[in-house]
Amino acid sequence: MKNRLVLFFLFCTSYVFSQNRPQLYNVDALPQSLLSNPGTAVSFDKHIGVPLLSGLSFEAGSSGVSAYDIFRDDISINEAISNALFDLSSTDYFNANVQVELLSFGWRSSKSDIYYSGGIYHEIDVFSYFPKDLATLAYNGNAGYIDVPFEFSELAFTAEALSVYHFGINKKINDSWQLGVRAKMYMSVTNVNSINNRGDFTTRTTPNGPNFYTHTLRNVSLVANTSGVASFYDDEIDTDVTELVSNAFLSKNYGFGLDIGFTHFINEQWSITGSVIDLGVISHKDDVRNFTASGNYETNGIELTFPALIEGDEFTDYWQDIEDEFKDSINTNDSLSNNYTSWRPVKFNTSVQYAFGEDRSGTCNCRASSSRKYVNKLGLHLNTIRRPRGLQTAITAYYDKDWTSGLLTRLTYTYDKRSATNLGFLVSTKINKFNLYLATDNLMQYTNVAKARGASLQLGMQLVFDNKL
Repeated sequence: MKNRLVLFFLFCTSYVFSQNRPQLYNVDALPQSLLSNPGTAVSFDKHIGVPLLSGLSFEAGSSGVSAYDIFRDDISINEAISNALFDLSSTDYFNANVQVELLSFGWRSSKSDIYYSGGIYHEIDVFSYFPKDLATLAYNGNAGYIDVPFEFSELAFTAEALSVYHFGINKKINDSWQLGVRAKMYMSVTNVNSINNRGDFTTRTTPNGPNFYTHTLRNVSLVANTSGVASFYDDEIDTDVTELVSNAFLSKNYGFGLDIGFTHFINEQWSITGSVIDLGVISHKDDVRNFTASGNYETNGIELTFPALIEGDEFTDYWQDIEDEFKDSINTNDSLSNNYTSWRPVKFNTSVQYAFGEDRSGTCNCRASSSRKYVNKLGLHLNTIRRPRGLQTAITAYYDKDWTSGLLTRLTYTYDKRSATNLGFLVSTKINKFNLYLATDNLMQYTNVAKARGASLQLGMQLVFDNKL
């Protein structure tokens, strides 16, 4: 049983997802770049996405171990688990993120030169820190950890599925500044979160007590909030599906958010960008269920009363006594319906870029600060996501190459907690008005995916229109 519990924790940590999409950031020829920076210097005049296919993103990775580390065949499974428990820390995390654009469109106003864009996308995001103390307790027990507290604060996770309606504007202020803002309305389908837990479990030696060991739960405060989940246990399957579809487009658990961004051209070749994405909150008040546990508890184990048995007294139900004592000390409730709010995981982006290799074929980059067009770009992109116990950061170096007016490639190198050898690649091709892009990362690990601590895939199809000026 203990192996299964720890394997569950390790399996989740072995296949994690992240929200860092460096291949799509600051690519001015792709409409999807507006979702990571509404202030991108847009180089096109209209776009219409192919429904359900204009933007698909699937990302997986690991901050601690790979599947190979757990299921390798040169050592036993017990040794592999022990090694993983030793290597992992409570700051390691797993996260699952999938994003699908249901609708995407945009157009440029001929009078104001403002680019308007909007659409709907669906997102699933799951994030959890690795609870090292609890996994260690489940696998090794407490015998080797006398006087060592096992902290419940390491238990922190969030999971949500939601649809996002969004509409943004992008405006070229002058030859140096491009600004953008995007308003969002969130429709929450399901949400589960448990953060800010506290308390600990400790085993101490008490030679002078009733038993040699005393087990203590101290300052316990555990809370889990859910919305859109409780009704699943009460309704029929067809009713659940109907409710899910309904909540995906018009939910009573809703919220609002904002994206802001800019591009600043220092001169014809140097530029910097910045954006804040998903600065928003969701109010949960429908189909809400809360689970809580709080209090203090101490036990010296079971003290058997053998004389009572010899004298023919009634047998004592020791386990029932312990259960009653526990319930009296630790207050638990699984039927609360208190409204709560959840904050979106805010993303911060910034980049610096240098363009070189002027295109002398006669074409121009008419939407940029200069009519000159450069076919090469070198950049450095910093991406940060706010998580329950801190910031998750990645830095990416990239090189863009415009081979022709309809073919663009990007090569990236990303460094973050999960990998120091992450090479990525993007290719975007345009045939007449039809645009297709494909991006992936961690190319060096594709020969043995089991050893990879990260992988991602993004693809999209849309019609992109350029009005010749």
